[in-house]
Amino acid sequence: MRKVRRAGLVIALVSLATACGSFLENKAIDTTSEVLKRAQPALQMESDYELAAAAIPGTLKTVEGFWNAMHTDTLTAILAEGYCQYGTAFVDDEWEVATFKHDLTRIAELDARATKMYTRCLNYGLMMLPKQWSIDLFGTTDTVNKLIATANKFNERQRNGLMWVAYALGSIINHNLSHSEYLAYIPTAKALFEKLLQIDAKRKLPVGKDGKVDCTGNNSNKCVYMALPHIAMGMLLSAVGKAAGGDAAAASDQFLTAIKLTGGKMLLPKALYGFRVGKITQDKELFRKTLLEVLATNPAIWPEQRLANEVAHRRARRYLKVEKEIFP
Repeated sequence: MRKVRRAGLVIALVSLATACGSFLENKAIDTTSEVLKRAQPALQMESDYELAAAAIPGTLKTVEGFWNAMHTDTLTAILAEGYCQYGTAFVDDEWEVATFKHDLTRIAELDARATKMYTRCLNYGLMMLPKQWSIDLFGTTDTVNKLIATANKFNERQRNGLMWVAYALGSIINHNLSHSEYLAYIPTAKALFEKLLQIDAKRKLPVGKDGKVDCTGNNSNKCVYMALPHIAMGMLLSAVGKAAGGDAAAASDQFLTAIKLTGGKMLLPKALYGFRVGKITQDKELFRKTLLEVLATNPAIWPEQRLANEVAHRRARRYLKVEKEIFP
């Protein structure tokens, strides 16, 4: 009887130790998730583009390692944003350089790499949404429309997941324009962005004591998240000229709205406005004036989003260099 009791005690102690170990491990990962979330602004505030380009891939893989150990909501959100923003700020930047050089081999390589980055963003974004989204989003038109209608009841986390899914899907399409299977999702991407704009129309921007938009401190990402759908819609509407279905006036409204939503401190929508709208309307004055205004604005005007403004400066300089090609 005594041996049986001792055996039972050993089993109980082992079970308790296992439970404590699991608890401590989960607690450690939860704590790490919060630390990583609080550390995220350090990259957004980086002024050295090359340093950020070298650092971010390793950072993303580190976060992904923690995510593999425990799928926390915080880590999922960091990875969705991280892969989409890495694709935009760095892979797309290299792709644009190759495009302007007409380097077809490099363009193809970067199309493939960008697709991988945005697919990761898409997958993590879908994890922020109800499970049915990962199935129905790729169904029939009727199924997709019914699914998107359910977004009216989304909370803030789900709204942000919807944003990354829409942004990733649109970017994947953009890097696969020669593949009909991707082009079939254009109506879905557009419907997702339109739903986001409907949702955001009911949301209020953070406002300071002076009554003006306050995008400082913790409000920084809120302003960016409100502006991103407008930037994406602006790019979609300015992808081609009027004859091919583009709408310069509507694109202008979207870019200008994004600028307003960030208190004029986010330079990327302004750079895209000058380049894309100026190009499809052949408005050389708008093109040159707007891009020079971007370069005349110190990237540090918005310390919390310094890296994004450095990206805008890079692009503005690049666009001005090809001015003679656009306006022969």
